[in-house]
Amino acid sequence: MSEFFQANAEVVERRWPALFARLLNEDSSAIEAELTQGLGSTLSIGGIQLTSRHDRVREAQIQAATLPADKPQLHVYGTGLGDLPTVLLERTGLERLYVHILNGALFALVLQLLDQREWLQDPRVELLYAGDLSDICTPFFALPAEMLLADDFNAKIRDRLVSEVHLSFNNREFDPQSPFIQQRLQDCLPVVLADDDVATLFGTCAGREIYVIGTGPTLEQHFERLAAIRERAGRPLIICVDTAYRPLREHGIVPDYVVSIDQRISFRHLPFEESDGIPLVYLPMSDPEVLRAWKGKRYGGYSASPVYAALREQHPRALLHVGGSVIHPAVDLAVKMGAARITLFGADFAFPMNKTHAGWNDGDLGPSVNQARHWVRDGYGQRVSTQLNFRGYLCVLERYIASQPQVAFFNSSRAGAQIAGTGFNQEFVQ
Repeated sequence: MSEFFQANAEVVERRWPALFARLLNEDSSAIEAELTQGLGSTLSIGGIQLTSRHDRVREAQIQAATLPADKPQLHVYGTGLGDLPTVLLERTGLERLYVHILNGALFALVLQLLDQREWLQDPRVELLYAGDLSDICTPFFALPAEMLLADDFNAKIRDRLVSEVHLSFNNREFDPQSPFIQQRLQDCLPVVLADDDVATLFGTCAGREIYVIGTGPTLEQHFERLAAIRERAGRPLIICVDTAYRPLREHGIVPDYVVSIDQRISFRHLPFEESDGIPLVYLPMSDPEVLRAWKGKRYGGYSASPVYAALREQHPRALLHVGGSVIHPAVDLAVKMGAARITLFGADFAFPMNKTHAGWNDGDLGPSVNQARHWVRDGYGQRVSTQLNFRGYLCVLERYIASQPQVAFFNSSRAGAQIAGTGFNQEFVQ
C-alpha cells in the first residue's frame, strides 16, 4: 500500500467510513493508467487524459470559471486528480462542494498515486458516488475525461450529465427565428385553427389502462399479441407514435390514437389511405400536407418550446410534454387522458437484436445500427448498444415518469433499455 494511499485513506475513512469501505472493494488494478508528459504531466487511461498534461491548475481554473461565483453550493462530477475541487475551494463564499465519483476504481487508484488531502479534508467537501442519487444536481461541472470513463454503477448519472451538457447544442435546430420554422408554423396555422384543441381529450379515459407504442425493435415481439388484444372488449386504449403506425397496420393492428410532432414525418411514415376514424394528435411543426390528408379527426397542441411562444399567446392550445422524441408527448397524452396504468411497447432507446426500429430497414429512420458507439443497461442488466440522442430521450422519459407518481408505468420487454420508474408487465414479460 502506497504512502499516499495511507494518508488519503485516513481522511476518507474518518469522514466517510461507508464510502471508504466501498473504495476498498474497487479493483484499481483493472485501471490501465500511464504517465503522460508535456510541460507538466497527467495520467492517461486507455488513451484518455484525465487532465491537461501541460498545466493542470490553469485548466482547473478555466473549468471553475464556468460555474457561478455567487452560489453557496456547487457540484463536481468526477474526481480527476483533485485540481478542480482544490481551485473551487479557494472561493471564500463557497459553503458546500459536492464531489461525485464517476469511476470508483479510478478514484481508488488516484488515492494511491497522489496526495489528495488538501481538498478531501476541507470541511466544506462532501464526497459521494454519483450513482447513489437518482438524478444530477446543479450547478455542476462534469470533468470531460470521466464522462468517458464512468463505470457501470455511475453510468445512469453520466447519461444524464451528457444529456444536460448537450441540451443547447441539440436545440440549435429549433431556433424560433429560423426562416424554415417560421414558414412551417405559418403554413400549419390554418390547420391548427380548423382542428380541435388536444385539451378536449384530457380526462376522457380516467382510470383506464393505456398502451403507448413506440417503434423500438422489441415491438416486433408483440405484434401477434397486440392484434389479438385489439379485438377484445374492454381492452386497453392504444396510442402509437407516427413511425409505429405503418408497422402496426401491416400487422392488422389499428391504433386508437396516433401522435406526431416531427417536421420530417412524411406520407411514407403516415400513409393516409386507411386513416378513417383514427384520431391524429400533432404539433404544428408537422408537415401541413400530411395533416390535411389525414382522414381521421385531428387534435392540435403545443409544447413549452420557445418555437411555439407566439402561437401559444395568439391562439392558445393545450401543451404536451416534449423532450426530443415523439414517445414523450405520446406518454404525456396518455397521462393527461387519465391513465392509471401505462404499458410501454417498443420504448427501447437502444438497438436490441442488432436492429434500430421495428418494421423499418436499418438506417430508414436514422443512423444504422453499426454506427452505435454508446450503450445503456437493458432489463437483464446487460449492456445494449445505442446512440447518444436515444440516451438523452431515455433521461427525459425517466424524469417525466418520476414526476407522475399517480400513474403505474410498465415495460413490455427486458431487451430494450431499463427505464427507471417502470416495472415489467407480466402479461408480456416472462
